[in-house]
Amino acid sequence: MPSDTSQPPARLFARLNPGVTLERNAAGGLTALFDGRSVEFGKFGADVTERAADFDTGVAFDGEPDDEMSELVRRLALYGLVEYRLARAPSGPDLIVVEPQMRDYAPRMIEIDEDCALTLSRFAYMRRRGADMVLESPRACALFRLCDPSVAAMIAHLSEARTVRELRDSADFPGVELLALLLDGEILFTPGPGADKALRAAEGDEDLVLWDFHDLLFHARSTNGRHANPSGGIYAHAHLAALPPAVRPSWPGPAIDLKTLETAPPSAFATLLRRRRSIRVFDEQRPITLTEVARLLDGAARIISRKRKTDEDEDESEVAPRPYPSGGASYELELYLAVDRCEGLARGFYHYDANQHALVLIETNAHWLTAMLEDAQFAMGAPAVPQVLMTMSARFSRVSWKYSGFAYALVLKHVGVLMQTLYLMATEMEIGACAVGVGDIDLFAKMTGLAFHVEGSVGQIAIGRGVQSDSTPLAD
Repeated sequence: MPSDTSQPPARLFARLNPGVTLERNAAGGLTALFDGRSVEFGKFGADVTERAADFDTGVAFDGEPDDEMSELVRRLALYGLVEYRLARAPSGPDLIVVEPQMRDYAPRMIEIDEDCALTLSRFAYMRRRGADMVLESPRACALFRLCDPSVAAMIAHLSEARTVRELRDSADFPGVELLALLLDGEILFTPGPGADKALRAAEGDEDLVLWDFHDLLFHARSTNGRHANPSGGIYAHAHLAALPPAVRPSWPGPAIDLKTLETAPPSAFATLLRRRRSIRVFDEQRPITLTEVARLLDGAARIISRKRKTDEDEDESEVAPRPYPSGGASYELELYLAVDRCEGLARGFYHYDANQHALVLIETNAHWLTAMLEDAQFAMGAPAVPQVLMTMSARFSRVSWKYSGFAYALVLKHVGVLMQTLYLMATEMEIGACAVGVGDIDLFAKMTGLAFHVEGSVGQIAIGRGVQSDSTPLAD
C-alpha cells in the first residue's frame, strides 16, 4: 500500500482503555483489572509478558492472527478493554483513536490503489462527544475519535468522490493509512466507475437504498449489539433532574366527571385488559406446551388471508393481514422462537411461518441460543431464562419501499401493537408473558445469517407457564 513519502507512515497501536490495568498473576499469567473485576487471560511467552506494560501507551498492532501479542489483544478486545491509536510513532501524537463498538472487531489497514476513488458514506456523521470530535456510522463496527484537525479537513473533502492521488495534493493530508482504516470501517466506500451519484447510493449493498439515515441510526443505536454505549436502567440522569410524577397534575379548567356515565359492568374485553400483567417468573416444573404455543401464535400472529390490492398511488401489491393492525398493510414483522423448555418441542431456534402456521427449525450455534436466552433473563431481572423467547424481526423494505421519513418509527408502532396482542392472548390463555426491553441485533444476525439492515430484531417477549404469585400490578 503506497504511503506519503514526506513523513513516516502511520501505524496502529493497541492500548488499554482508561481504568484498565494488566498485571502478571501468581500463576505467571496475565490478569486484567477493571471496574472492580479481574479476568485472567492465561500464560503467554516471556516477550509478550515483558511488553504488557507497553499497553498503557500502545503496542504495535498488525492484526496477524498467528502473532501471540495479537492473540492477547484479541482476548482483551472480547471484553471491550482495548482501543487502537493511529500515530506515526509510539510516543507521537494520535491522528485518530479507534474505539471498537463490537467485540469481534479488529481494525485493518487494507490495500488501496492510488487511483481508487473514495467518498464518504451517507450514513457517516461527525459530532461532539464531551471534549472530543467523533466520526461514526450505524454501518461501522467502530467509532473514530478525531485527534488531529487534518483528519476533519480530509473528511470534508470526501463529500464527493476523490482518488488517493488527488487527496495527496492537500497540504495537510493525514496519510493513506487513515483512508485504509476508514474504508475498512465502512465510513468510506468506493463508488466505482459510472456509479449512481444519487443521494441514496447503494454503497455496494442494494438493501441500503431504502434506508433513511436517521432510521438506520435509530435501529443501530437504540438496541444492543452494534455500539458500546451504556444502555438499560442505569439512571444516568438521576443526579440532574427529579423523576416526573407518575400522574400528571390536572389542568386548571372545568372537569366533566365521567364516572357518572358508567351504567354497565365492564365488558369481557375490558376485563381482559385489566388482567394483563408482565410475569417474569416461570414454573420450571410445568413448562409451556407446544399446543399452547400453537394456540398463542394462531390467535395473535397467523395470516388471516392473502389478497392483492391496488392503491390509487401505487401498483398492485399483495397483502397478508394478521390479527393486529399494520400501517399500509405492510405486515413486515416475523416471529422467531428461542426455545429453552417447551413440552413437545425440542430446545432450539425456530421461525414461525405465519402462512403455513408451522415452526421451522433453524440450525444455529448452541452458545448463541444460550446467550440470547440469558440476555433476556438479565433484561427482565428474572431468576431463570424464559421457557420461550419470541423475537420480532422486521423485513424493513416492506415499510420503507412505500414510506419515507418515518418508516422505522412505523415499524416500532407495529411492534407495540403485536406486543399487546401477544400479551392479551397470553392473558386469555392464562399463561405468562413479559416484554423484554432490549435485544442484541448483532446476535440475531449471527443466528439467522441475515444482515441487520435487511431483516433485523426489533422486539422481544418471553412466554411460559407463569408462577401466579408474581402476577402483580407492579410486575410491569
